[in-house]
Amino acid sequence: MKEKNFIGYEYYEVAVKQSMESVYADSYGNFGWELEERGEAVKKPGSVIMRFKRDRKIINKTELIRLQRNFDACVSEILSLETSKKVKASIIAYAVGIIGTAFMAGSVFAVTSNLFVLCAILAIPGFLGWIFPYFLYRRIEKKKIAEVTPYIEQKYDELYAVCEKANSLLEHTAEE
Repeated sequence: MKEKNFIGYEYYEVAVKQSMESVYADSYGNFGWELEERGEAVKKPGSVIMRFKRDRKIINKTELIRLQRNFDACVSEILSLETSKKVKASIIAYAVGIIGTAFMAGSVFAVTSNLFVLCAILAIPGFLGWIFPYFLYRRIEKKKIAEVTPYIEQKYDELYAVCEKANSLLEHTAEE
């Protein structure tokens, strides 16, 4: 008869962006975690809840926790860099659109005051302020992507190095 040993588990639940779900699923195993289930995050659109478990008596637990925190910090920085690609472009595009709207409002007020020349003068930058934001957004976003991509790649390399260290700790304890 086969003897069954008791294993006490600890559980961990984390909400992650859908874009990083596979990174967590692949990487958390290096810290001793096993993916138990995944579900949609109700209060966080675009996120998923991932539930993990691992043996409570895992060796090198303190170092694995430290490496896991480092991993989480790297993921947070990657998400921040990904967000930064669009933020500056959006702010500038919205600002130009609002300025264009202000010129268009001036044009409307001019036409209601029978100032047709002023209306035409104000309408031109108004229309340009509505057309240019799209092209401005694309140009700024493209520049920012070129600027940020090397940093993102560097963070991914750092993330994989952390996972490699954690994995070597787990393999080292499995051999003993």
